[in-house]
Amino acid sequence: MRSRRRRTSREASPLPTVDGLAPARVRTPATGGWATMRDHLVDRFPHVAERIDVRLAAGEIVTAAGPVTPATPYTPSTTLWLYRDEPDEVPVPFGLPVLHADDDVVVVDKPHLLATIPRGSHVRQTVLVRLRHELGLPALSPAHRLDRATAGVLLLVVRPELRGAYQTLFARGRVTKTYEALARFDPDLELPRTEVSRIVKRPGVFAAVTEDGEPNAETRVELAGQRGERALYRLTPRTGRTHQLRVHLNGLGVPILGDDVYPELHRRAPEDFTRPLQLLSRALEFDDPVTGARRRFVSGRTLQAWDDPDGWAAGTPHEW
Repeated sequence: MRSRRRRTSREASPLPTVDGLAPARVRTPATGGWATMRDHLVDRFPHVAERIDVRLAAGEIVTAAGPVTPATPYTPSTTLWLYRDEPDEVPVPFGLPVLHADDDVVVVDKPHLLATIPRGSHVRQTVLVRLRHELGLPALSPAHRLDRATAGVLLLVVRPELRGAYQTLFARGRVTKTYEALARFDPDLELPRTEVSRIVKRPGVFAAVTEDGEPNAETRVELAGQRGERALYRLTPRTGRTHQLRVHLNGLGVPILGDDVYPELHRRAPEDFTRPLQLLSRALEFDDPVTGARRRFVSGRTLQAWDDPDGWAAGTPHEW
């Protein structure tokens, strides 16, 4: 079963990337009683049934064998490609500086509140779609991800055949990742220290939780500076669990400034770019899997609540 999924994921889309946005993939179930592909799609996505008919009529839903029509018989275990309906998005008013670019990788300094990849209500306002369009690189793909709320160094791969090599570096912990975070200063918190725990993120639940069991998350926490009641923490994760750094600092009683999830969930309006999470991916360092050279990339961004506390308190949008 695993080898079958890997073969499917490598299927090339018959539809091109348009303005940086690649077509979506839909895989039909191995079993089912639908007479046609249309019947399956309408049953699966009833809220966009009219749009499905429009796209079928325009030949914009395809398989590797060609366009799907309203009468195309249902075929199990088949990949379909189609362009998704784009949501209305508020433009993220921050730039996306390129720190480095060559034939293999592109490294950018991601701003706060710009998602890494298309998902949900964020499609064009994402790092991936913006860069594919701006750089003319339709096959660009991320080697890892940063939360939408987190800023800093992000590595993307230019050529699809190299993506696995770079992703493996992150998966096997061969990338030294350094983060900086701002939170309240706690004189009773013993630092440096290494936090080790089990973090679980369940589908449909936005916040991750710490549970008993075999540890799967490890973070080195150091004090990098102090200004009054605020502290700058240097974080070096050895693993990459979802929200790991936010969970660990919250667990220590020093939640990161601007966190909309920990310790309590707060809904942020799409047009609100003030007081973002004060977490920055400061640097990535690794041995390049293609050239063997030692690589180090460093963010040029700063955390607003550290360098401009008055602007932070006033809710002034800040990029650097």
